[in-house]
Amino acid sequence: MKVLIPVGVIVVAVVLAGGLMKMRKPPEKKEEQRPAVLITATPIQTEDLVYRIQSQGTVKPKLETSLSSEVNGRIVEVAANFIEGGFFNAGDLLIQVEQADYQTNVKAAEASLTNAQAALEEEKARGRVAEEEWRSFTDGKAPELGLRRPQLAGALANVRSAEAELERAKRDLARTEIRAPYAGMVKSRSVNLGQFISRGASVGMIYGTDVAEVRLPITDNDAGFIKLPDFNNTATKPDVVLTAVVGGELMQWSAKLVRTEGVLDERSRVIYAVAQVEDPYQRNQNTAAPLRFGRFVQAQVMGNSTTDVVVVSRHLLLAQQQILVVDKDSQLQFRPVELERTDERFAYVKSGFVAGDRLATSAIANPLAGTVVRIASEQEAEQVAEQQATAEEPVLTTLVKE
Repeated sequence: MKVLIPVGVIVVAVVLAGGLMKMRKPPEKKEEQRPAVLITATPIQTEDLVYRIQSQGTVKPKLETSLSSEVNGRIVEVAANFIEGGFFNAGDLLIQVEQADYQTNVKAAEASLTNAQAALEEEKARGRVAEEEWRSFTDGKAPELGLRRPQLAGALANVRSAEAELERAKRDLARTEIRAPYAGMVKSRSVNLGQFISRGASVGMIYGTDVAEVRLPITDNDAGFIKLPDFNNTATKPDVVLTAVVGGELMQWSAKLVRTEGVLDERSRVIYAVAQVEDPYQRNQNTAAPLRFGRFVQAQVMGNSTTDVVVVSRHLLLAQQQILVVDKDSQLQFRPVELERTDERFAYVKSGFVAGDRLATSAIANPLAGTVVRIASEQEAEQVAEQQATAEEPVLTTLVKE
């Protein structure tokens, strides 16, 4: 009995367990459904535009002159506006050198000319007398020496020499006044009132204010999208917009691309184009803030026009010139595209997209072709943008057009 009772209990337990297992229903099998990835996307739209080539440079005067004295003497007058930053007009008197000695030279030259003219008249009279005397005594042609022709030529040469001396004396007198050769401003002044200056001594540096120039570097790639002016086609002058922050405010000025320097820079391998700004200091118009010499400006050169291109942010351009899109079946696809141009902000796509494609603008980790996605609504797009803004590397999700 001690053996049969435990064995019976075990057998009954096994039978009951088997019956319960047969009564249990198998678990239902359900296919796992992964939710579609939520992303943001924008429609692909073509547009016509004019390329704007970015560059930069420093504003410099077209005319820059070092004024020098052409005479010796003491400075007796300095114009009030002949100071650093002073403006002047063409022909304005800047410096006056003492004139007394040069006025004396003019008077002496005039006296010498008068004496030479008197001697010439005297020789003419002697020549007439000699000719009359010759004819009264003999016939035939009188010799040159007998008619005093050599003496007459010498007197005429003396007159011309005296006239030249008078002209030189008058020029020296005029050079005692140092006048502005054009309208401009004073960069620096190196002399002052009462100072004695010698011929050739520098008195100051002046800039012309009628035209300013900006030297703009243009790469070979960008040069292909601009009609650069040259000596054979001077009529082509692309518009240029110059911008700079002045006193915390963004200012802009209009310019024209007038020429290129014709050679590539050996170090940077760029060609320099020159833009000109009329009346940079607004002396004649007073319609905008002055564009001062020495200011560093950003430049946008208006280039060639194009049609039917898609402008996308540069960060959306992947390796091997591919762009991630959402096709008409809401699946991710990598589209190889043909680029017309790229810059530091945008890529300009000429072709490669398929009808129904939308541009995927979200940051997707390890995207796979064929992945089903869901396009976020406006509210969801804002949430996605906020999540991306908190990431370590924020991604630009809005296409910014110039």
